Amino acid sequence: MKNYNTGVLYSKPSECLNGYTSIAPIRHEEAYLVDMSGEVAHSWNLGGLLGAKAYLIPNGNLLCCLYTNEGAPIKAAKGGRILEIDWDGNVVWEHVDHNQHHDVTRLENGNTLYIAWEELSQQEAIRVRGGVLGTEREEKIYGDVIREVNPDGEIVWEWFFKNEGYDEYALSEDCDRAEWAHANAVSTTLDGDILVSFRHLDTILVVDRETKKVKWKHQDKSWGHQHNCQMLPNGNITFLANGMNNLVQPLHSRAVEFDTKKREVVWQFKDPRQWTFFTPIMGSVQRLENGNTVICEAVNGRVFEVNTNDEIVWDYVAPMYHYNEIFDSDSNAMFRAYRYTPGSPEIRSRL
Repeated sequence: MKNYNTGVLYSKPSECLNGYTSIAPIRHEEAYLVDMSGEVAHSWNLGGLLGAKAYLIPNGNLLCCLYTNEGAPIKAAKGGRILEIDWDGNVVWEHVDHNQHHDVTRLENGNTLYIAWEELSQQEAIRVRGGVLGTEREEKIYGDVIREVNPDGEIVWEWFFKNEGYDEYALSEDCDRAEWAHANAVSTTLDGDILVSFRHLDTILVVDRETKKVKWKHQDKSWGHQHNCQMLPNGNITFLANGMNNLVQPLHSRAVEFDTKKREVVWQFKDPRQWTFFTPIMGSVQRLENGNTVICEAVNGRVFEVNTNDEIVWDYVAPMYHYNEIFDSDSNAMFRAYRYTPGSPEIRSRL
């Protein structure tokens, strides 16, 4: 069902961080930057259907992943073709891995980090515990791999989740068995290690880049299949707790800041009317330089900003509806959203 109230629903300019917000509906052929009034300030024609993520990198180019038909037979957040597109719409870099899915990140060294699937052997698949019986994809299970490629497309670092063993990582009881274990976010820590979110495990972990061993992990079923873990300069982690398996009704999502040392929530936002902020899948949390937080309520195509007093100061619903084969309906759903200030490297002098 369409939300007929679109564009900027509410704004308190004195409390907002001025800038441009990325709007990239999944399975859409265009990505956008909208200004604080909700007007499109810039757009890119992607030349294909967006798989999941699209965001600006410091040189001002758009890094995104487009959907391909090849690879694993899983459609949710599947990409396969990673593109860097300049401000004028020209493809300046491309890497094809038909098993790429969900997240892609440009590193400071110029390499690109992303998530991919690999088909588990029959012997490996039978060791995967948990999940809903009979929900394998064509009787197969696909495991997660994290890959780093250089500008020439050469794999320079690779980590296979299956090497961590099977006994400790059972799938949540409400998740299908096609994926073990549905990694949906990858980025780097302050030390250059690898931070990964596994939705079907309700788990966030850190992989030591040198040893390729897990050096920190935390699981919490109350997160309800989280998304978009990112490390802050203080070492805490922000993420979206989707709330799919909340015991406290109604179902609701939360934006969370988690202290990795004390292993406790030090900040969270959930709407006082809890049912008005809920996305069962996807979504993002971005802490801004003024302390505000931008939150993407993904399935509703909604992006809103809250200040340090947890007051909503900007509220926007994308009007970019289009047919989405995943939902088999018109949709404005997006994987994530990001805010860029006019003076940021991503925007500077371009708008």
